[in-house]
Amino acid sequence: GSPPPPSLQSCPKMTLNQSGLFGQVEDLQDSAFIERPIRRSLKTAEEIDQLTVDEDLNDIERAVYLLSLGQEVQRASVISNLPSLVRQNPAETFRRVVPKVREVLHLAGAEIQLAAAASFLTILQDDIVLIHTHTFSILKTVLLNLNHRDAVVSNAWLETLLSAINALPKETIKQEVLNPLVYKSQLSQSVQARLASCRILGKVACKFDSHIVKKELLPLARSLCQDVEYEVRSCMCRQLENVARGLGTEDTKAEVLPELVELAADEESSVRLAAFDTIINLIEIIDSDDRAHVLIPLVMLVCEPSSSSSDEVLVASLSFQFGKLCNGLAGQLTHQRGRLLQRFKALCVIGLQPDSGHTEGGEYTLIRCNCCFNLPAMVVFADSAHFLSELYPSLSSLCRDPEVSVRRSAAASFHQVVKLLGSNAHLVLKELLVLLQDDSLEVRSHTLTRPEQLSNLHLMLPTLLILLASVVLLWLQMFPELLAALLFAEQKVGSSLRWRLHEKLLQRYSCLARLLPGDLLHQTFSQRIFIILTTNKVLPVQKEAARTLCTFLRYNRKQEQRQETMDRLIQDLAQGRSYWNRLRFLDVCEMASELFSRKYFNKHFLLPALELVHDPVANVSLLSGIKCLLPRLRSSIRLPADKQLLQQLDFCVQKLLCKEKDKDVVATIRKVTSISCVCWQYHKRQERDLLDQKKEKEETLLLEMEQLERQQSESKVSSEKLTERKREYEEIPHRFFIEGAFALSDLV
Repeated sequence: GSPPPPSLQSCPKMTLNQSGLFGQVEDLQDSAFIERPIRRSLKTAEEIDQLTVDEDLNDIERAVYLLSLGQEVQRASVISNLPSLVRQNPAETFRRVVPKVREVLHLAGAEIQLAAAASFLTILQDDIVLIHTHTFSILKTVLLNLNHRDAVVSNAWLETLLSAINALPKETIKQEVLNPLVYKSQLSQSVQARLASCRILGKVACKFDSHIVKKELLPLARSLCQDVEYEVRSCMCRQLENVARGLGTEDTKAEVLPELVELAADEESSVRLAAFDTIINLIEIIDSDDRAHVLIPLVMLVCEPSSSSSDEVLVASLSFQFGKLCNGLAGQLTHQRGRLLQRFKALCVIGLQPDSGHTEGGEYTLIRCNCCFNLPAMVVFADSAHFLSELYPSLSSLCRDPEVSVRRSAAASFHQVVKLLGSNAHLVLKELLVLLQDDSLEVRSHTLTRPEQLSNLHLMLPTLLILLASVVLLWLQMFPELLAALLFAEQKVGSSLRWRLHEKLLQRYSCLARLLPGDLLHQTFSQRIFIILTTNKVLPVQKEAARTLCTFLRYNRKQEQRQETMDRLIQDLAQGRSYWNRLRFLDVCEMASELFSRKYFNKHFLLPALELVHDPVANVSLLSGIKCLLPRLRSSIRLPADKQLLQQLDFCVQKLLCKEKDKDVVATIRKVTSISCVCWQYHKRQERDLLDQKKEKEETLLLEMEQLERQQSESKVSSEKLTERKREYEEIPHRFFIEGAFALSDLV
């Protein structure tokens, strides 16, 4: 409380600085005081002694000791390790350890309870353990903790029981599960217990024959369907599907279907939704008479926009299962077919009409996404012959929807729609262009939450190939627009940071080699691929560009264009000033050795690759020796025809080893030389030779077709001979087209 010294009074700036300094010192002192309790919080010798276990105890004795006298963290560790103990010594574990676990669980916290539930689930699902021998010990523990006051713990034990039911014998289920189920499903029990009873009942219904299901399970199911709590009614309603499948068609008609119809009129929307979903899931086991007189009136009531039953929850579920519902009832529909189509059209634009009273929101966006999902099924329902009048406006609207998620869903289903349209696929060509030219990159993503998925371009490119295959002869005027859209899509993805997406797209570009005319392919796509190869800095993208360019070169029938591409590869890559470009030529050589025959590769790629052995950059010479020359070239050499080539190759390698000063290059070359010789000796030569013969035959046919086409243009050969060569050629690459185009649709 005393005043500061005069020196400080006369120098206020110093006072301020020193005050800040004193404040920092005080903060440091406070930190020091904080540190002291931390040091004191370390385990004392007495506490360490309590945590120490006698090393002479075996695993079972140690587990019993820790469960009896150990701390909570030790008990949790033992319980988590229980499956390992069971595998090592099941008899002793169940005789001594499991009873102790049951004692611990009586007063244990949530962490130990969850660990025990997971451990018992692992034990029940383990094929090594004889479940029948220890069923009583396991199930008693599970059932005793099933009604834990913590809902999370209770659900964990419930999931353990549900997963274990599949591995349990029928008699055990009947004695240990069904008998308590009768009591747990009574109204005097808690809602949580009755909800668990619903799920258990639905699970065990698939384990018994129809007689037991009808006699013992159906009365419980009917009672729970009439429960006073709507959560219980809704949960049991969803389990009626399993009950119905256990009963069979006849008993479902008499017992389950009336219950579902009653629940479909429940006052709670969640119960009505559960009933509606269950009815749709059971549509295949409901006979035609009930479909016509029960299901169709119910569906038409839900589909009626002005109906009170047509609430938003039911409409969302209806939009998701609309295609399945319509096709399931198709055989019994008469005049209702048109009404169902009209309702689907209305759902495709729900929330977009300014005079409809709807406001744009997530629920309506979800409904329109569901409509995109159901488009292929609705094409089947309406018949592709009536697509233009019935469904084309809806498809066009969904492809131009203001919401990105809807357009993305439309793109995901687009290739299936095209397959179903067949010869009418040209009707949706404009919509394909719209999706390819979409400004949003999200439209090119298969899903927002799983970025590792393939893009919409991957989904649409097979569609484009199918369209080109069917349209190429009749709508050649559409080629420029289609190709421009495809190039725009590639540039859009290439300018983004989605390099994996770019890599997948280039991989699919190779299919165009079997669809587009050689001139068009060479003038547009080959030039673009070459630019990507020389300018893109992402290595996987560069490798895929090299493969695609080699594929284009492989199936180009114009000798001048092939030579032009080869000259450019050698001039700009193999002899380029940038070592990076020279490395890219090695990528091209690697891909070319896979796609071309040995004869073609040795003639056009070998010598430029050999020159790179003497490259001044160690990376280039190293990769040239390892990647191109030794493993691939030595295995492709066939004596005596390639004797001169082998001598030249060995000379280059020896020269490299003599002059090379880089120790890494020398060591790697020596290692790979010895390995490649061994691999060459034991290689499956016959299989490789057969494949090489096929490649060489294709290349020969390409040359013959080129010569015949030139002679035909000069009127020196008949068209029959050219037609015969084309037929032979088409028989060989048919496999490539199937694998490269149609199989891509199956992948997605």
